[in-house]
Amino acid sequence: MTPEALFSLHGKTALITGGATGIGRMAAEALVRAGARVLIASRKGDACEAVAIELNALDAPGTAEGFAGDVGSKGGVDALVAEVKKRTETLDILMNNAGVTWGAPMGQFPHEAWDKVMSVNVAGVFDLTQKLLPMLMKSGTVEDPARVVNVGSVMGEIPMGDGAYSYSASKAAVIHLTKIMAKELSPHAITVNALAPGPFVSRMTAFATADREMREKVGSDVPLKRVGRDEDIAGCMLFLCGRGGSYVTGAVIPVSGGINVMAGQNIFEKALQ
Repeated sequence: MTPEALFSLHGKTALITGGATGIGRMAAEALVRAGARVLIASRKGDACEAVAIELNALDAPGTAEGFAGDVGSKGGVDALVAEVKKRTETLDILMNNAGVTWGAPMGQFPHEAWDKVMSVNVAGVFDLTQKLLPMLMKSGTVEDPARVVNVGSVMGEIPMGDGAYSYSASKAAVIHLTKIMAKELSPHAITVNALAPGPFVSRMTAFATADREMREKVGSDVPLKRVGRDEDIAGCMLFLCGRGGSYVTGAVIPVSGGINVMAGQNIFEKALQ
C-alpha cells in the first residue's frame, strides 16, 4: 500500500468538536488536506464558519463546513446531533475535542468549577459519542472501522494540578472512558483512541503560549525542549483515522514531548555521591 493510500481520507466524513481553534483546528486542516469532508462545531458558530472558509481556500482535496454546537448540556448535544444528521447520513470519524478549563489555587478552587468542566469534558464526550453511535456503526466495517478520537491531556496521565484540578481530573476520566468505550464498541467496528497532548498553542493556553518568548520558556521545561506543533497533531490524526490505524483501539498517544514519562529525582542519587 502506498503512503498516499495509507493516510488518505477521501470519501470520509468527520465531525470535530471545538474545531475552530487550537488542536481541533490543527486536526481539521489535516483531515481536509487528506481528503475528508470535515464538519467543525463549537460554541462560537461564526468562528467555525470562518475556519471552514479558510480551509476551503487551501485547494485541498477535502472540504469543511462550520456551524455552532455545544456539548456542555443535554440540550446542546441533542441540537448538535440533529444538525449533523441534517448534513450527513453516516459518520466515519468523530473527534471529541471540545473542552474547558478552570484555574484557581488550592484553598480557593470553587465547587462550580467541577460542574462546568466535567459536563463539557466528560459527560459531553460520552453523550455525543453515544448519540452518534448509529451513524458510526453504519459506516464502520471490520476492514475499515469508524473512528472515535478523544482528546485527553498529559495532565490526565501524571499528577499535574497546576491550579486546574477539575480539568486534570476530567482528562483522566476521558482517558479511562476511552478504554471502556474501546472495549465495548470494538464488536461494532468502531475504534476508540485518545490523544494526551502536552503544551500546544491554543486559546486555552494563550496565557502561557501567546508569544515566542513565552513558548520558548514553556518548551524549555518539556523533555523534548519545545511546545507542540501543528504537524504533531496532524500525524496522529492521519494515523488513527487512516488505514494504518484500523487495528488500533484503546490506545492513548502521548503527544506531550516526553512530559508523560517525567519522573522525580533519583532518590538514591545523593547517597551515591
